[in-house]
Amino acid sequence: MEDKVVVLTGAAGGIGRGIAQALARAGARIVVNDVGVSLSGQGGDSGVAQSLAAELRAAGGTAVACADSVSDWSSAQRIVACALDHYGRIDAVINNAGNLRDRYFHNMVEEEWRSVIDVHLNGTFFVSRAAAPHFRRQNGGAYVHMTSTSGLVGNFGQANYSAAKLGIVALSKSIALDMQKYNVRSNCIAPFAWSRMTDSIPGDTPEAEARIEKLKKLDAGKIAPMAVYLASDAAAAVTGQIFGVRANEIFLFSQPRPVRSVHMSDGWTPCSIAQVAMPALQASFHALERSPDVVSWDPI
Repeated sequence: MEDKVVVLTGAAGGIGRGIAQALARAGARIVVNDVGVSLSGQGGDSGVAQSLAAELRAAGGTAVACADSVSDWSSAQRIVACALDHYGRIDAVINNAGNLRDRYFHNMVEEEWRSVIDVHLNGTFFVSRAAAPHFRRQNGGAYVHMTSTSGLVGNFGQANYSAAKLGIVALSKSIALDMQKYNVRSNCIAPFAWSRMTDSIPGDTPEAEARIEKLKKLDAGKIAPMAVYLASDAAAAVTGQIFGVRANEIFLFSQPRPVRSVHMSDGWTPCSIAQVAMPALQASFHALERSPDVVSWDPI
């Protein structure tokens, strides 16, 4: 990553801070982007980005701060312009900015839906899109996006977050397909780590408290090596993939493909679907599971 220019959004939090520090150690020139608000959108302190950039410079790194929001088209353009103004180019975008408005689907209101979609899905698109002309012009670039098993598998009370995070997977695949001819790569990471995002998980039962104690063992800094790798030239042959990082484990996630089919030569009716198709397909149905049900073993 020596002298590579990286835009990192959501840089001041646990996972973002770890990635920023790892990028600086690897020799990257970084745009540290963070609006400095709480997960619920309160506050707004541009000083958190300034503070992290100063910290990285004091340690010998190269960093500049940017407090523009990812959730607006124009401000996302300014985030990328910050890289061009200070460094003259951009080589990678790491979309890490995030927020939460957890609520059961039947209680969720419009603002809770829109605010999460705006930051996660729209923000990932806006910043990625702002960098795209520059990647095309230089015939190269890398995108790293943060998804979640809340979208890949499922979770309670996160319809907004889950929809955004699974949308990011589809966006990443589309970017990888559309920009492959320009030598531009796009991949996703599903991080397992204790951070502000997981700190909001309620511990209102003994089981939930036990799960939280397990999560606290998952160091946010463990996500950084994969993010730096995917942003680097070493990952030149890796695109369109979904990885998970959980302590010292790395996962490669499957992607939706047909698992079974049934055929009726005369065509289907609602009755024949009920009598023939569903019984034949049911053995291959996916269980209604959450992330903890699927990744149920203790972290290494």
